[in-house]
Amino acid sequence: MINIASYINKVITINSIVKYYLLIGLSLLNFQKGRAQFTNAGELSVKDGGILSIYEDYMNKSSGSFINDGDVYVFKDWKNDGNVSFNKTFSNGKTFFMGTSGQFIEGDGISDFENIIFSNNSESAPFYLGATISVNNIAEFDKGIINAVDLNGLIIFNENATHQKVHDGSFVDGRVQKNGKKDFLFPVGAVNYLRPAFQESISENNSYTTQYFFKNSDDATHSHLQKEESILKINNKEYWEVEQTLAGENIVLTLTLDQDTTPEEFLSEKGDTKVVIVRWDEQLKKWVNENGALSDAVSSEGYSNLLTTKVKGYGLFTTAIVEKEKDELVVYNSISPNGDGLNDKFYIKGISKYPDNKVEIYNRWGVKVYETKGYNETDNMFEGYSDGRATISRNEKLPAGTYFYILNYNDGKKAREKTGYLYINSQ
Repeated sequence: MINIASYINKVITINSIVKYYLLIGLSLLNFQKGRAQFTNAGELSVKDGGILSIYEDYMNKSSGSFINDGDVYVFKDWKNDGNVSFNKTFSNGKTFFMGTSGQFIEGDGISDFENIIFSNNSESAPFYLGATISVNNIAEFDKGIINAVDLNGLIIFNENATHQKVHDGSFVDGRVQKNGKKDFLFPVGAVNYLRPAFQESISENNSYTTQYFFKNSDDATHSHLQKEESILKINNKEYWEVEQTLAGENIVLTLTLDQDTTPEEFLSEKGDTKVVIVRWDEQLKKWVNENGALSDAVSSEGYSNLLTTKVKGYGLFTTAIVEKEKDELVVYNSISPNGDGLNDKFYIKGISKYPDNKVEIYNRWGVKVYETKGYNETDNMFEGYSDGRATISRNEKLPAGTYFYILNYNDGKKAREKTGYLYINSQ
């Protein structure tokens, strides 16, 4: 067995034809069950500017160390039982998974990538993920759905990680975890449908895991018959699972609805009913109303039919139809804070009758931009400026766009919650 440290700073191609080139310092190329395999049991490092192309199955053994600060192209299966990483100081390493048939990404070790590109031309099952991989900068979803369900895989996006190009032909069918406090859209879906969820929390050590299911959540343990009285009907076609991996504050969750997967009756509100998010409560053993607001405006990310709420717990979420609660408040949900004296403030007609109230306003990513108690119709009103929370400076004028408000108030008989979308116009 050859077990030699290798430092690649030029173009190297690994395949069965050039197996004798391993004498220059690459690891072992062997054959198992008639199939060639490139095995590393030592240290393999791709320097900045170096290019490594692997045309055989790659096996990084438990003693193997694979450091990528260059460009690595993987055309077959990938298995990592050891250490896969990059230089945390300066690396811009990219790992390309570019097969023409199904690629298995497996192993007991975590493959820690700086940048990863999924671009597989197989029409059937491009990627099977049976391991944990982590992304530290950018994951590019070019072509190919990542099946992380069958082999129980997981993709972790660390603090500064994000993704690009996610679409119906390339997303994660399975679990995605996000660590840290950055804005994030979970690139999850099922079958051939991308169905992301937006969520964010401003605490330092948050970690959430999300998965989308294109199937009925009604079974022996999550019966649609076990629900709060206010819930009239529950979506029986899809649901999301959101878990809080590390303790932190509750998040504002936005689900993306779509006519290809969401039943038509859950895409709009009619008459005396409204569409809300419901959650399966494990302690109560029933579906509970998490409230929410439905918007048909197109977001900056290109998604419409968004349903948003601030959750009170975690687990399974889907949509439901409930009866509207009647109240005498009238919310004028569009403002144009341009100083012309018209529509400059967020006006809630009748709120001064209920001084025991609290108003919260969040941006699209769930970042709180405004909060106050004792909201009224005169001198304590939202005028389109941040009050200094999160990454938005105090007294900074907020950009035009769609925001989400939560109004909690006591009408003298019971506590009420009213939610909806607020539109800030630049005109």
